[in-house]
Amino acid sequence: MKKQFCRGQRVTKSVYVGMSADLIHPGHINILKRAAELGEVTVGLLTDKAIASYKRVPFMAWEQRAEVVGNLKGVVRVVPQHTLDYVPNLREYRPDYVVHGDDWQTGVQAKTRQAVIDALAEWGGELVEVAYTQGVSSTQLNKALKEIGTTPDIRRASLRRMLHAKPLVRFLDLHNALSGLIIEKAFIDTPQGRREFDGMWASSLTDSTAKGKPDIEAVDTTGRMNTLNEVLEVTTKPIIYDGDTGGKPEHFVFTVRTLERLGVSAVIIEDKTGLKKNSLFGTDVAQTQESIEAFSDKIRMGKLAQQSEDFMIFARLESLILGKGVDHAMERAEAFLEAGADGIMIHSRQKTPDEVFEFCRRYNKLENRKPLVAVPSSYNQTTEQELEDNGVNIVIYANQLLRSAYPAMLGTAVSILKHARSSECDERMMPIKEILELIPGTK
Repeated sequence: MKKQFCRGQRVTKSVYVGMSADLIHPGHINILKRAAELGEVTVGLLTDKAIASYKRVPFMAWEQRAEVVGNLKGVVRVVPQHTLDYVPNLREYRPDYVVHGDDWQTGVQAKTRQAVIDALAEWGGELVEVAYTQGVSSTQLNKALKEIGTTPDIRRASLRRMLHAKPLVRFLDLHNALSGLIIEKAFIDTPQGRREFDGMWASSLTDSTAKGKPDIEAVDTTGRMNTLNEVLEVTTKPIIYDGDTGGKPEHFVFTVRTLERLGVSAVIIEDKTGLKKNSLFGTDVAQTQESIEAFSDKIRMGKLAQQSEDFMIFARLESLILGKGVDHAMERAEAFLEAGADGIMIHSRQKTPDEVFEFCRRYNKLENRKPLVAVPSSYNQTTEQELEDNGVNIVIYANQLLRSAYPAMLGTAVSILKHARSSECDERMMPIKEILELIPGTK
């Protein structure tokens, strides 16, 4: 039987409205107004996970959105809708009406609409569609919010929210503010929704290389923070900071506090000691792992230094890089998690993901399992779906932007020298108008 709500002798119809409601605008109000005319309104508010399945994680958490929607005129109750598919909630609440905008009659939402119609037919319910409100664009509202910017607190917390809402998040390397803007704005539309980068990897390799210095921690913390500040001023997405070895524990404490204050979401430190050598050299150069005890103490000191629950410290394992095997890596992973690490990065320089996936299988069985990071630089034919299927939570593309920029710039420079003019470079270059449009405030 249909669920109906009684007030004295009067039977009130039940109405269901599904929405994301991250940014309330007149279109939402029109739909809720029409719904309230039909009966008592239940809003099925999409969870963060449901929204993240087809676009970015919403600006506000579900609880915040529920508080806003629950206080709108005509809304009687707010319930979670855990999927884009309305049907599970419709069968539970069996409303007399579902009210929705008429903008889902074509395109990717058409199947969802038909499923709603079919479900309502099971008990004689009706779909009521409200004319799309012209002049209102969620895309433009989102763009305006990004131009306003964000706060350190909101940005810092965003990675944890993403990890709760999405099975896999993708990060791309930055080396200056322009590369940060590319990561911020690049996207493609797919049948499953918009695909974009979730955040930025503040790589020590790309930062030092962009400054013309070797990747041996030659760029000090002050220099690294200067780059971060430039990126933070013009972007909103979360940042994971490459902390190399973390330095001395006493120094790492101050790095944590600085990153946290800036709004960086996480730092990853590797379990090596001495002068840094890039991991992809492996055993070709002398590299020494820190003892479990000493590195665990560094993690503990970092965790004690942080002021908020949002900031995260990941331990990067070099065991596979140094050819010490999965058993060695697992021993360290368990110890570092016990010391308080918020997650583990597993690194490998093999051309296939076999040893990484073996580590994943064993890591996923840990009682104290926390988010897992992979960096498929050498095993780059591995897809994100394969990583997700093996339990990886964060994939970092660690140096692809910088490696793409250098040959492009070199090719242009050589072409100008060869032809004694720049005309031959035009086809390989972005029009100046487009690059100016990438920069906030240019127009």
